[in-house]
Amino acid sequence: MVKKIAAVAGGVLIGLFIAFARVGAFPFWGSDSDASKAPPAQQAQANPPAPLPAPPVPGVQVAPLAPAAPNTPEPGEKVGVITSFAPLVKRMIPAVVSVNVVQDVKVSGMPFGPQAGPGDDGGGDDNGDNGDNGGDQGAVPPGGGDPFDQLRRYFGQGQREYKQHGLGSGVIVSADGYILTNNHVVGNAEEIHVTLQDKREFTAKVIGKDAKTDLGLIKIDTKDALPVAPLGDSNSTDVGDWVIAIGNPFNVGMTVTAGIVSAKGRILGGDYDDFIQTDASINPGNSGGPLINTRGEVIGINTAIYSRTGANNGIGFAIPIDMARNVMDQLKAHGRVIRGWLGVEIQEVTPDLAQSFGLPKPEGALVASADKDGPAGKGGIERGDIVLSFNGHPVDDEHELPALVAQTPINSSVPVEVVRNGKHMTLEVTIGERKEPEVASAKAETPGGNWGMQVGDITPELAQQFHLEGTKGVVIQKVAPDSPSAEAGLQPGDVVMEINHDKVATVADFVAKAKAAQANKTPALLLVERGGATLYTVVKPAEGQGQG
Repeated sequence: MVKKIAAVAGGVLIGLFIAFARVGAFPFWGSDSDASKAPPAQQAQANPPAPLPAPPVPGVQVAPLAPAAPNTPEPGEKVGVITSFAPLVKRMIPAVVSVNVVQDVKVSGMPFGPQAGPGDDGGGDDNGDNGDNGGDQGAVPPGGGDPFDQLRRYFGQGQREYKQHGLGSGVIVSADGYILTNNHVVGNAEEIHVTLQDKREFTAKVIGKDAKTDLGLIKIDTKDALPVAPLGDSNSTDVGDWVIAIGNPFNVGMTVTAGIVSAKGRILGGDYDDFIQTDASINPGNSGGPLINTRGEVIGINTAIYSRTGANNGIGFAIPIDMARNVMDQLKAHGRVIRGWLGVEIQEVTPDLAQSFGLPKPEGALVASADKDGPAGKGGIERGDIVLSFNGHPVDDEHELPALVAQTPINSSVPVEVVRNGKHMTLEVTIGERKEPEVASAKAETPGGNWGMQVGDITPELAQQFHLEGTKGVVIQKVAPDSPSAEAGLQPGDVVMEINHDKVATVADFVAKAKAAQANKTPALLLVERGGATLYTVVKPAEGQGQG
């Protein structure tokens, strides 16, 4: 009897336990689910029933939608994990060289203050002082000194000569010793010394240089085959790709930095700018070194940084190797670059201009003027035309057209699509050769009649190089040491505006007037502009050409 009562009581207790568990009075068998703790009404609200599918449409079959796997690569996406750049660096670094250059420089004091030479931080002396050690600064003591001292320093007295040393990098592009670097590294060098990674040193010669793209090609001679860096395809490079830069910054030794391609097609003010931007550290001394992709191919030549301090700020620029390859081939073949010429002045198509010309969006290059005797004029291109495509390549903005024209073979006939008065038309234009601005030296027919200066017409490139604001006259590009021009205090960047009170507008004017002055064997009075101020100076005849 007792056993029966105990069995009934146990059954009742078990039943009560299960009943309480079903209504959520306490967790069932140790369940810690938050949903199981909630009342039935809250559970229904937290877990609503799945929505019913849309009613079928007759004749249309809908495939079930499956969620895409996370981090699925896009079509054509480059995949792979980079754990170390070490194997790539070991393969590439033997083809990167240090380039040391030496240039003879002669400078004179500036008016109203000293002129610091390169490397003279803050106008210090040649001993490396920064001016704190009482070096000769050339200033006139207040209230004393010779009042004509600065004029003498300005016009040739107080000059000094020194050897300017420069540093850059380069990349070997052929086993027989051709090296690609920057024009601004080797452009004015008297001597060029190349050091390989294995410490071998060579003297290099300039094969060719191109200021417009800032590229230079030099060569060293050796009987041994040299390591070569393969050239890649910069067009296929994408923003976000990993890259490494190799060079010799600050002459500390060969250095490797890594980053990504930050942007493409950057414009810095030149006609043919199309720079690759990267955040791989580029510093002084990296110029001319390679920018390399993860396949071990050169995709750019490092050339510039954006910095207010002179050190890396994470914004560096490289010349795309596709452009560099074309320039290099021409420098190797001709020693210079032969570019196509269209004969137009172009400007940006702004939103307002696009609306005025009936374009749906700003695109193309607006022709501001066309040389009637040039390829464009002969081909029918007129002022006010908007060039939308050139030789089958779309022209998205005014920066793209000069590069497309420059790369076109001379005398080839190409289609040019333009919009004129709202109508699209295609014109055939035969491309001419771009003539570089004339550069001449002031030399006379008679022996010894050399003023010792080299001048050129003021181009946008020279105006930018010498920080010129005007366009009148001719700019002095080089002054020979110990020449009449150097003795007169003339310097590169000076603009010659008059010779003996006759205006000088072009190089041809300068040469004619200089020859006439030299033929008289008398001193010539030159009006020059320097730093926004004008002044007169006298160039005396060279020795052996004095008054008779």
